[in-house]
Amino acid sequence: MDKASSPEKWQAKVSVTLTKAKPNQIWLLFTDFFNFNKWLQTLTTCHGVHGINGELGCVRFCSGSSIRSNGVEPTVGWSREKLVAVDPVERVMRYEIVESNIGFESYVSTVRILPRDEEGCVIEWGFTVDPVGGWSLDDLVKKYEKALGIIAKNMEEALTRTVLFQKL
Repeated sequence: MDKASSPEKWQAKVSVTLTKAKPNQIWLLFTDFFNFNKWLQTLTTCHGVHGINGELGCVRFCSGSSIRSNGVEPTVGWSREKLVAVDPVERVMRYEIVESNIGFESYVSTVRILPRDEEGCVIEWGFTVDPVGGWSLDDLVKKYEKALGIIAKNMEEALTRTVLFQKL
């Protein structure tokens, strides 16, 4: 297909600031690639299907109701996602959807955990995907903003509970 006639890819990035969690703490939670459903409860299932958790090339299976193309029948959305880049020094990871029923084609996502000048950190979650049927880019960005807010809140609360428990 001629590039001029093909639709442009959608690209976006959302971010959230955490005030109580350190970058390395959040990085460790994100690199637990096979257990992402701990942080985003709309994922009812997330588990490894290939490789070692958090290592380059590993593949996870996720299912639930977190992201689904509009107009898709009310079945459970699922995807197989491959970790294609991991940089623990820069705290950057990239994964791609290799198979799904949620309408995402050529999907690549990048997560960065950045330090702040003050305490805390910033989580950036960017994605590139072919246009998704039944969605606008703005609607998809809003879905990601909401999901990242939930993830950040759950991670920060879990870390706070762990610190409190360790002080007992």
